[in-house]
Amino acid sequence: MRNRIVGILVIGIAVLIGFIIYSFNTAMTSIVNTSCSHGVECPMWGTIEFQTNMSMAIMAFIIIIGFYLIFFGKEEIRITKIKTIKQQIEPKNITKENYQKIMSDLNSEEKLVLEKIIESKGTIFQSDLVENTKFNKVKITRILDKLEGRGLIERKRRGMTNVIILK
Repeated sequence: MRNRIVGILVIGIAVLIGFIIYSFNTAMTSIVNTSCSHGVECPMWGTIEFQTNMSMAIMAFIIIIGFYLIFFGKEEIRITKIKTIKQQIEPKNITKENYQKIMSDLNSEEKLVLEKIIESKGTIFQSDLVENTKFNKVKITRILDKLEGRGLIERKRRGMTNVIILK
């Protein structure tokens, strides 16, 4: 669609150029008629003819480009990768065994927090983590920062608290 619009605009510009050529040609012809007394043999007539022919050729070239864009110009096809809703909603099998290898690299406090998230099927409020682990809010926040930095969890703001989502 865009190429068609651009082609129409190019042809419109070519028509405008044609009008300018015509007005310039008539003005130059009247000037040469009044100033030159040699008639048709005057060198100014040859110059006017050459300039008119060159400008008409340029205008024709621009019109051809416009018609090409209208009829033969190919449109860009944008391909974007979109996950289907099924893939987005597909539940993950969240068990302690699936995260055993990851948990071996964590310290005891991080393991405890990750276990609590796994026990709650992969999503839990940060305030519930504070209650379940008996750690203070600051300690939970710092542990969650470490886990989020490793790419294990994701925090989303929900009102006055955060929802912790297992990745």
